[in-house]
Amino acid sequence: MRALLRTAAAAATALALLLTGCGRGGDDAPDGTITLRFQSLAWQKESVEINKRLVKEWNAAHPGIRVEYVQGSWDSVHDQLLTSFEGGEAPDVIHDASDDLADFAYGGYLADLRPLLPDRLTAAIPAHSWETATFGDGVYGVPFLQEPRVLIANTRLLKESGVRIPTPDAPWSWTEFREAAARLTGEGRHGVAWPLREPVSVTLNLGLSAGGRLFHRGPDGKVTLAMGKGDRVVPDTIHDQVVTDRSAARTALGMGGGDTLPGFFGGKYAMVPLGFSYRQQVAEQAPEGFEWTVLPAPAGADGLAQGVSPQTLSVAEDSPHKKEAVRFIDFLLRPANMVRLAKGDWMLPTGTEALADPALHTPDLGWATGAALAGSLRSAPAQSVRGYPEWKDKVATPALQEYYSGAIDAEELERRLVTDGNRVLARYQR
Repeated sequence: MRALLRTAAAAATALALLLTGCGRGGDDAPDGTITLRFQSLAWQKESVEINKRLVKEWNAAHPGIRVEYVQGSWDSVHDQLLTSFEGGEAPDVIHDASDDLADFAYGGYLADLRPLLPDRLTAAIPAHSWETATFGDGVYGVPFLQEPRVLIANTRLLKESGVRIPTPDAPWSWTEFREAAARLTGEGRHGVAWPLREPVSVTLNLGLSAGGRLFHRGPDGKVTLAMGKGDRVVPDTIHDQVVTDRSAARTALGMGGGDTLPGFFGGKYAMVPLGFSYRQQVAEQAPEGFEWTVLPAPAGADGLAQGVSPQTLSVAEDSPHKKEAVRFIDFLLRPANMVRLAKGDWMLPTGTEALADPALHTPDLGWATGAALAGSLRSAPAQSVRGYPEWKDKVATPALQEYYSGAIDAEELERRLVTDGNRVLARYQR
């Protein structure tokens, strides 16, 4: 069925390209002007405006290399890109996320950027961020925006509970977090709501703080799953909050992040773990007079470490203008421009100079808390693992959902994640 859908999508895309005349062969003008197509996934009004403004600034300064802005969507980007790659009509410059690049990188659809990147850009972004877009020996994207997971909390309820307020310098441990959630629980209110409709990345990424890895690469390059003590801290905490303490709302487990906000504003939940960019929705939707604050996620044996999959800019392998595409990426990611993009998306830039901008260190709206977490962000544990999407969809998602709801115990969770999971990964590593 998936193959049939992709075939139909490819046919529809080919027809659309034919009708609109946007095939790559006709992009360049008779006078030699090069046209690059830049597909952006920006969706918030402010972010779209900033991206379009930067394209306009580039075009004004580079009349010989014209950039055409193409609007994409996070909801369908993987299948849409696959269709465009297979049809030979991929955009020259591709906005995506690092955890979506592996199949495209290994499949030969993306250009290895190592021989193309200018020294300035290579040096501007820390090595641990470059690791998120490195697959095998190649670099297939420029990581430019990143998003830690934080706790967004009701300020009044925090003060009334008397719990210690955590800071990046003195965060809660996972044990303290569980205790705080219990103290914040009252009549008609849960201390925390975990929106876990997509539970895998949250569990794995926060698990780094406790030393969890789950995926282990051997000397032969093959990856296997093994569950150690650190891997159990986050899932056990969430399970115990829902099932034992009843400090976490069971109904939130099937929600997306935005779904929890009405209950948060209404006092049903004192805290919600969310991506940093959700602050924009909170700021725009909170009732008048509602006070909220941004707290760091709990820390474990490895401190505040957590995994992230940064947003990336890549170049299609089939693009006839790779050098020009990288020049445009370098322009977009100059420090001042990277700050503009970060503020527009309410996220953090990866660039060291951009991250130091004073505008990203104000206490207002939690910017300072997020910026303080940037140095602890690491590559998401599984994003370079072949077979991870199948393991996530068929094994890990249902297993974690059942564990968090109390339908299975910890032993069964481990059996499914590890034993069943290794069978899946083995098929991709023969």
